Amino acid sequence: MTQIINKDEVHKSSSNQFFIKRVSNIDQAKSELKRITERTSGAVQEQAIKVVKDILKNVRDKGDEALKEYTSKFDGFIADPLQVSSQSILNAWEETPKALQESLLLAKERIENFHSLQVPKDISFNGEHGESLGRRWTPVEKAGIYVPGGRAAYPSTVLMNAIPAYVAGVKQTIMVSPANSRGEINQTVLAAAHITGINKVFRIGGAQAIGALANGTKAIPKVDVITGPGNIYVTLAKKNVYGKVGIDSLAGPSEVLIIADQSANVKQVASDMLAQSEHDPLASAILITTDKKLADRLPEEIEYQLINHPRFEICKKSIMEWGLIVICDNLENCVELSDSFAPEHLELLVENPKQLSESIKNAGAIFLGSWSPEAIGDYLGGPNHTLPTSGTARFAGALGVETFMKNTSLINFSKEAFDETKNAVIELAKSEGLHSHAESIRIRDSKTY
Repeated sequence: MTQIINKDEVHKSSSNQFFIKRVSNIDQAKSELKRITERTSGAVQEQAIKVVKDILKNVRDKGDEALKEYTSKFDGFIADPLQVSSQSILNAWEETPKALQESLLLAKERIENFHSLQVPKDISFNGEHGESLGRRWTPVEKAGIYVPGGRAAYPSTVLMNAIPAYVAGVKQTIMVSPANSRGEINQTVLAAAHITGINKVFRIGGAQAIGALANGTKAIPKVDVITGPGNIYVTLAKKNVYGKVGIDSLAGPSEVLIIADQSANVKQVASDMLAQSEHDPLASAILITTDKKLADRLPEEIEYQLINHPRFEICKKSIMEWGLIVICDNLENCVELSDSFAPEHLELLVENPKQLSESIKNAGAIFLGSWSPEAIGDYLGGPNHTLPTSGTARFAGALGVETFMKNTSLINFSKEAFDETKNAVIELAKSEGLHSHAESIRIRDSKTY
């Protein structure tokens, strides 16, 4: 039997902050998880699409003028100039406290070392009739990186997007990020841009920044690939410009799912869930456990850790609306529910996490054991923290070096290889009713012409 605990339960925790709901079968558990997956769909998205299309059209038509108008309207400052000066970026690095500099450099080193292992190798193959075949990888020329602002600053997003582009061999990396009402981008974000070798930084955000990168303006170069997370307007803008440029993914609100047994520490579980919920009111933190005692103790522990929390309202809204606890009879049911949800982040706080990880099919990143909290992956574990959300881990994976590369096939047939395969090509072309395809083979056949 499976039980779910969330805000709708009849009884409540001691301080009346969190309601608890119980559901008695696994199908209803899946229904709750589906509700969380679809939390940004519907009327809100439909209205946002209209806004995004208008913004993209305006940026396409008016370029930098539109960017300045939107920046003034949404961010509250006059963006003149749009670009952050190289000196300002250097100053940001030099003014960064030494301990933070060292932390940024450590993260950079670890991320770069891991991503260097991802560089795809060219393929070459020589056939038995003299043909040579291959696949060659080359980087895109220009990449655009979106770094969110607003509720928090994300230097880690700079590292996780710029470093794979650098490792791939991208010649020019352009960063866009919304500034505050004084026109300033967070100092640590600029410091991260400095150490990753980003070529240009622009203080613009939102759908308008995506439109500028996709189309190019007088000030901002048109890029080949756009990566980086953002709000619903940024995500829909990326969706709209895909095809004109490449994108990494359509990121939704962040999420963590924790599978825990009786060995898990309730304080660690609560802190890891809050580490996710503090991102955004739409972030989701889910516990699936075989230990009813852990499930019973968790709401009170979360409340305790929220006392004097600097992001209390964000965490509370996230936990109340999109937090969830599921109680299962066994770990097999836990895995089944996790795979149905396909979480962005999956923590395994169980006695044998490595063994359990081998049965997981759908997850963006798996964190094994109590010494591997998701925050490690956010900052400096090595693998990328830009991961598939909203169930897309069923078919997608993390941002990586290949995101900034493309492959080209190479086909070189000898006369012998041509003669060996020509009749099969003609037959296949005829089967599709493509006369000139077949004719392009016949015309090379000396026996026919």
